[in-house]
Amino acid sequence: MLRFEHAVFLYVLVLVPILSVVFMLMLNWRKKAFAAYGDWSVIKRLMPGISIPRLVIKFTLMMFGFSFLILGLANLQVGSKLMEGERKGIDMMIALDVSNSMLAEDIKPNRLERSKQAISKLIDQLGGDRVGIIVFAGKAYTQLPITTDYAAAKLFLNTIDTKVVPTQGTAIGEAIEMAIGSFTEETHSKAIIVITDGENHEDGAIDAAKEANNMGIKVYTIGMGLAEGTPIPEYNSYGRRTGYKKDRQGTTIITKLNEDMLQQIATAGNGVYVRANNSRAGLSKVLDEINKLEKTEFDSKMYSDYEDRFQYFIAAALLFFILELFIFERKSKWLSKFDLFKQQ
Repeated sequence: MLRFEHAVFLYVLVLVPILSVVFMLMLNWRKKAFAAYGDWSVIKRLMPGISIPRLVIKFTLMMFGFSFLILGLANLQVGSKLMEGERKGIDMMIALDVSNSMLAEDIKPNRLERSKQAISKLIDQLGGDRVGIIVFAGKAYTQLPITTDYAAAKLFLNTIDTKVVPTQGTAIGEAIEMAIGSFTEETHSKAIIVITDGENHEDGAIDAAKEANNMGIKVYTIGMGLAEGTPIPEYNSYGRRTGYKKDRQGTTIITKLNEDMLQQIATAGNGVYVRANNSRAGLSKVLDEINKLEKTEFDSKMYSDYEDRFQYFIAAALLFFILELFIFERKSKWLSKFDLFKQQ
């Protein structure tokens, strides 16, 4: 099992391609500046100390050193001891709506981001429970199979956005059915948490919740959004808002919370319904209800110890930085005296 202890440092690596582009532009500008004084081949003879390849090599070594330094700061860790043990808890599958209506900002920063923040906090509160994640819009997909690896759960959670499911819609029934099939038979306490605005739902959600209840699986629903509704923002490829979604007649679409549907699903699934707002996301109340369920002991495998590997990356970074110091920007007159291929 591999993980980065401080994964936030990895975002700094985006500077590598940016600096590379700046460097290439600088070389091009420098060449044009010299060309203003005459032909480039003539200038190279007049200024034999200039060496473009040396600049490229120095920059490349610096970028390698910088990259390995960032990887060292992120601290790659390797799970060194796999232990089997018994945990006591329940299984829960979180079904998260990723349709475009979840971009609405009636709940700040928007419905989807607030949902992800709440799920992340819920994961932090878990003890021996197992958790999995399903994303759905017009179709449902398993984002993370049920697991006790909470670090992996949060990692997968961070990658979720409205683009992970290309088909629009709100297939709650399909998501519940997929969650039912994700559970294993050895545990007795199981729960499904559906987080959605419930809008444009597909048929079969209530029947799926009843099926889950018949199998001893409770279904909880959390409504993301406000009853009065709000427009759905649109963004360009640069992440800038360009306006709001409109229908074919040019009317701005207002997305509203389908609270009645979510209450019916929770009732059919013998769970509870909670409506989120700007002060709370609702998962804490649902978790309190889930904690009332009977905890079941089950075997689990976990990495009980992680070993740091940052030292290898730091050593590589220092090596590249030292090599860069030994390569001069200009050709050395002293070294040019040693011509091993000079005929006697």
